[in-house]
Amino acid sequence: MAVASSAVPETGRSTAPRRRGWLRQAGLLMLAMGCGILVATNPFRPSADNPDATARGYLRFKEILSYIDRDYADSVDTEALADYAVVQMLEKLDPHSVYIPARDREKTDSFLQSDYDGVGIEFNVFRDTVTVVAPLSGGPAEQAGVQPGDQIISLGGKRVSGAHLTTARLAELLRGPRGSSVTMELRRHRQPRFSLTIARSRIPNTSVDAAYLIDSQTGYIKVSRFASNTYDEFKAALADLRHQGLTRLVLDLRGNPGGYLDRATRLADEFIAGSRKIVYTDGKGEQYDSQTYARVAGEFEEGALVVLIDEGSASAAEVVAGALQDHDRAILVGRRTFGKGLVQQPIALSDGGELRLTIARYYTPAGRSIQKPYGASYAEYSRELTDRSARGELVSADSIHFAKELRFRTDHGRTVYGGGGIMPDVFVPRDSLSHSAYFTRLLSRGVVRAFALSFYQAHKAELEGLRFEQFNATFRITDAQLASLAAQASSDGVATNIAAARRCAPLLRNQLKAYIARSAYGSVAYYTVLREQDAELQRALHAVSDSTAQLALLGK
Repeated sequence: MAVASSAVPETGRSTAPRRRGWLRQAGLLMLAMGCGILVATNPFRPSADNPDATARGYLRFKEILSYIDRDYADSVDTEALADYAVVQMLEKLDPHSVYIPARDREKTDSFLQSDYDGVGIEFNVFRDTVTVVAPLSGGPAEQAGVQPGDQIISLGGKRVSGAHLTTARLAELLRGPRGSSVTMELRRHRQPRFSLTIARSRIPNTSVDAAYLIDSQTGYIKVSRFASNTYDEFKAALADLRHQGLTRLVLDLRGNPGGYLDRATRLADEFIAGSRKIVYTDGKGEQYDSQTYARVAGEFEEGALVVLIDEGSASAAEVVAGALQDHDRAILVGRRTFGKGLVQQPIALSDGGELRLTIARYYTPAGRSIQKPYGASYAEYSRELTDRSARGELVSADSIHFAKELRFRTDHGRTVYGGGGIMPDVFVPRDSLSHSAYFTRLLSRGVVRAFALSFYQAHKAELEGLRFEQFNATFRITDAQLASLAAQASSDGVATNIAAARRCAPLLRNQLKAYIARSAYGSVAYYTVLREQDAELQRALHAVSDSTAQLALLGK
């Protein structure tokens, strides 16, 4: 069995490159459904508007469930039925109000946690074999000697390779209470099997995936979500780059599904001077209305700024992009964002579950609603990103039509539109080659990553003898290696398509080289290599260094 489209750390969070976000489109949609959380005390009380109707509805549901439990012909799980009824009820409200059962709370919350207890391993599953992509720097696994490419045969005496376990289950086996230990049996290239006993400890669950200088002046920071520690990570990364000489910045929010609103607004405040508005919410009553303003002297209130966005940027990420665009503080590059502008209040339930109920809508400083339209059909809303592709919106800005009545103005008079998502200032079409069926299958089956790991293990000594700069300047994936990759893919069920392979060869070479660089030199090397084939980032680099574009942004 060949599974796993991307490497997974013990949190179960995907770490596939943002440029391959289409592999996780459904996942991004679901994350966007649950992100955009307003952190506050729970102000909820039973409504005084129509208490009799609420009581009648409750009694009706209780009565029907009781009859089913007592008299229905077959045995039924009434708790599961209740969960199903709640889910269906919430879907009648809006696409983002959700119920999270108690059994799923920990898994759901881990996405926004800043750390977790585990051994610190990012892994991939290929041919039902668990393979270490990388031990996390400074973590217990790295200190114990685990290396990229090691295959995990068993965990705690339980065989995991060939056991058809899900990535979520594998992550559970790796995680555990701090101080506890797990014994893993490993297989390493050209070595006999061996075992290591590793004590678990606290592992950072970072949300700033990369932060480095592209040249002596231009910094790049990628923020994958707005988790509990995102602002602190971002602040530290930005200060470090400033110390290294940063004068202009590319902020990458592609594929960022959102998260905690306050972390996002604090990040935006680092770029916005004075006390200008960042976002406001409008709800059913005054208690759900709020306005958030810039309030601190930020780290980068002046200097060229470009923000990368795409259809995977949602919720809190859209709040940041919209505020920076409305105040003419940044040039937005990419494609229209997801369009998730509903605010969820987390409400702890008595059974340990959680209700995330929509209480308000987000609006940008200029008054634009971020939320895209939705009707009675949850399925239709879920297909909206696919519909964008069918309409040609992802390859042509001319395919996007905005209502004239939803026209707004930025601080310096530029025209922007509301009605769903944030439209970039510079549109970059989605790369059709990277979305080809053949290339998709190669990545989704894990073939490319597995091939890169095998190459790294076979050439580890040679790679260690090169500095990354030498590797990046001289290393090339050969035609013979691409042919070998195609043969391996064919044996794993990806039929060879010579014409498609020829068209996507530059992307394949780049992706393979990036994966090899990650194993040998780390995440910054990985993103540095990917930059060569990243059309959106290349446009962003042009915009951030274009003095004419920057002056136009300032209204000069």
